[in-house]
Amino acid sequence: MFDNKFGKFIEDGKEYLIKTPKTPRPWINVISNGDYGMVISNTGSGYSWRTHASINRITRWEQDLIKDEWGKYIYIKDNETGDYWSPTWKPVCVNFDSFQVVHGTGYTTFKTEYNGIQCVTTYLVTKKYPAELWKLTIKNKTKKARKLSIFTYLEWNLGFAPDWHREFHKCFLETKFVDSKNCIMANKRLWEVPGKRGAHWNHDWDYTAFHWVNQKTSAATGSKEDFLGMYRSLKNPLAVENNTLQNKFGKWEDAIASLKTDVELSPNEEKTIVYGLGAIKNDHEKGLMNEIISHYSNSKNVDEELEQIKRMWTELLEKTWIDTPDNGFNIMSNIWLKYQAISGRIWGRTAYYQTGGAYGFRDQLQDSQIFLYLDPEKTKEQIRLHARHQFSNGRVLHWWHPLTEEGLKNEISDNLLWLAYITIEYLKNTEDFDILSEEIDYYDSGKDSLYIHCCKAIDSVFKRMGPHSLPLIGGGDWNDGMNAVGINGKGESIWLAHFLTGILEDFTYITEFINDTKRTVNYKEASEKLKRFINEYGWDGEWYIRAFKDNGDPIGSSICNQGKIYLNAQTWSILNDTATMKRKKIAYQSAKKYLFKEYGPILFSPAYSVPDPEIGYLTRYAPGTRENGGLYTHAGTWAVMAASKMKDADAFEIYKSFMPIYRATDPEKYKVEPYVTSGNVDGPDSKYFGRGCWTWYTGSATWYFIAGIDGILGIRATWSGLLIDPNIPEQWEKVEVKRLFRGRLYKITINNKGQRYQLFVNGKEIKGKEITHERGKEPVIVEVNI
Repeated sequence: MFDNKFGKFIEDGKEYLIKTPKTPRPWINVISNGDYGMVISNTGSGYSWRTHASINRITRWEQDLIKDEWGKYIYIKDNETGDYWSPTWKPVCVNFDSFQVVHGTGYTTFKTEYNGIQCVTTYLVTKKYPAELWKLTIKNKTKKARKLSIFTYLEWNLGFAPDWHREFHKCFLETKFVDSKNCIMANKRLWEVPGKRGAHWNHDWDYTAFHWVNQKTSAATGSKEDFLGMYRSLKNPLAVENNTLQNKFGKWEDAIASLKTDVELSPNEEKTIVYGLGAIKNDHEKGLMNEIISHYSNSKNVDEELEQIKRMWTELLEKTWIDTPDNGFNIMSNIWLKYQAISGRIWGRTAYYQTGGAYGFRDQLQDSQIFLYLDPEKTKEQIRLHARHQFSNGRVLHWWHPLTEEGLKNEISDNLLWLAYITIEYLKNTEDFDILSEEIDYYDSGKDSLYIHCCKAIDSVFKRMGPHSLPLIGGGDWNDGMNAVGINGKGESIWLAHFLTGILEDFTYITEFINDTKRTVNYKEASEKLKRFINEYGWDGEWYIRAFKDNGDPIGSSICNQGKIYLNAQTWSILNDTATMKRKKIAYQSAKKYLFKEYGPILFSPAYSVPDPEIGYLTRYAPGTRENGGLYTHAGTWAVMAASKMKDADAFEIYKSFMPIYRATDPEKYKVEPYVTSGNVDGPDSKYFGRGCWTWYTGSATWYFIAGIDGILGIRATWSGLLIDPNIPEQWEKVEVKRLFRGRLYKITINNKGQRYQLFVNGKEIKGKEITHERGKEPVIVEVNI
């Protein structure tokens, strides 16, 4: 399935098999249970954390995607020949007789063979414990007995990452070996998180990390110098060469963890060894370490844990499911976009290109839309969480850190509006209007109902208008890189005006439900005024201007030498109906002409080749990269939704043009993983046009899913029910969709017969394209002829 020289999908798309460690970039998996997590690449490198990947990193890792040589490793030494290797490619980098890696939902498995020794190594994070497991099954495929020594290796970080001043931080690390448990424990007497009295640099790390094995160890060490030897590397560690560890632990080492076990294998014999790594809280989880070690020392319990993880993901992902003639569309929508959004983006909040850990106010709110199709209660939880990080004046933290609750307050202008936007989408999908009356604390002081939280966010934006009566851009809008446009308090965002208009119109449904007559009138008036001013000042003749600088000069206008036309200003005029139909058509055709490229719709054109300090740092990127004239996948998904709304027959081809599966048919150009979305792809002004980058930790996964379901398939929630208005390719004869909506399962069949639109619900034809939702437990059978 979608085989290329580096890998392919297997198991009906539920797994991705990588054939070689030498992929064009590291192809990784982000595995998390919502608290504990690990990242692992196809070379075997990566890192682990608990709760926050940057301020509570367990293992050391350096962001270097060219080398990819930091991780948690296993070494195997043949005690007769002296030869040694790893069951993953890194760090020894031998030429295996056979090699494959399988990334799945919640696990990664390496299967390698070298000199007659086959290793199958599975990595997973437990469902409920703050720990990961490595199950190594090692088999002697030769006709002679083999005597092997097996070493593990990892470096302790224990707190903020990177610990760039290692000579300082190592002074606070302490390790010890517990022989009865075959376990190395590690603590740190310093954590940059302030202590109870508020003093920095005077607080213990609140956890104990541990690394164990379910076999009797023959030696161990907590010393990096003992393991590596001076002036050596992970490729040729002295301890492995000499087959010995000196059992050095305590407060005086550059702290690592290495466990040595000895294994004898008869011909064709195999043995299984289980390793574990975790971190428990010192105050109330002290007994948890023993529970974890005891339970998972039995490899059968590891197998059962893996099966439970697979079942958990299957049950969650199958709540909404599609079956179309395009298998790439099916695989991405059914499995990998959901998994990326949940495991990588919401639970892990980290990856290889950005080692995060914080919650972005707008970011994880948008990501949580994926649960509207799977488990809306989790979207509800996300809304509550973000509302608690809003100030009583309606402004919000741009991001905040779990564990410390510290965050960044800035003047980026769209952040706060996403609370209202996601609440609107949640209500359309659930009819759970009770959430509006829930009292939620503000970040600074006081509390209000969620309804008032949303109103304060909206009011805060539409009361801050600039010279053209358009909303101020502040420190940036959706595009953080436009951070200088409104630095003097006069720059305006036309994209934000489109966005705000749609929110005002939708929110009047809620104000009417609440019977808040004054706000209903005010919001309707404000919406109409915004439409008028957008079209009076923002129309450039063939497209909408993107913004006005503090000095009044336009951005994204035909008079500009760079950045003449921007994508978002066109697509949101369509999505939120701020343009007349005539202008929608003109703006859309302009976007299609100038911005829709071979590898997806680029953010604007042409790219900035000279930095513009009056716009911001996006102009300082290399031309065609990231936000400077590349495909920014997040925005590209909105272009697909606009194309679908405009009934463009090319909508699916536009969608497909930046689908990772199809981009990876030329993997050496695309470079990045075929199974998850990239944050950006180089645009035509880059010499690497078509190169992917910043995978996994990107807000595009959920939106790409929505663009497919709500846009291409046209199955989307409205206030009154479920609208079914497909824009599928003409050659598709039939599509089947299982869609969770308002607690009920809808089984939808779309027959593409080239006839007038017909909609049947439970065998009865109804008028229009919208199904009025009725409560019940039985699945709703829907048939649509188009």
